[in-house]
Amino acid sequence: MGKKEGEEVEPDSTKEYELAIQETQEGQYILRLYVSGMTPRSRQAIENVEKICREHLAGRYQLEIIDIFQQPIFAKEGQIVAAPTLVKELPPPLRKFIGDMSQTEKLLLGLDLRKK
Repeated sequence: MGKKEGEEVEPDSTKEYELAIQETQEGQYILRLYVSGMTPRSRQAIENVEKICREHLAGRYQLEIIDIFQQPIFAKEGQIVAAPTLVKELPPPLRKFIGDMSQTEKLLLGLDLRKK
């Protein structure tokens, strides 16, 4: 099916977002962990988040680890004011968690993986 004259083409980012929403409706989580270098606190946060993902989200998550020391533009774009910070992009609502992610129960509640 071709493009008709005057018809707008949907940007790729919109298609990607719609695909992400569809995956989320099927139980997919999109998480971003912002760290600042490979400090002990950053490594601990990475280990803790990876463990939570393996144990509670197996097969239904995307985890992106972003080193804001190496890529500071991502801190600005993500409005990150402290590191480590975990951002739950999808499913809604967007949530941010700051620290080494060692408080597993609070993190599970915040990610809507446990009921209050």
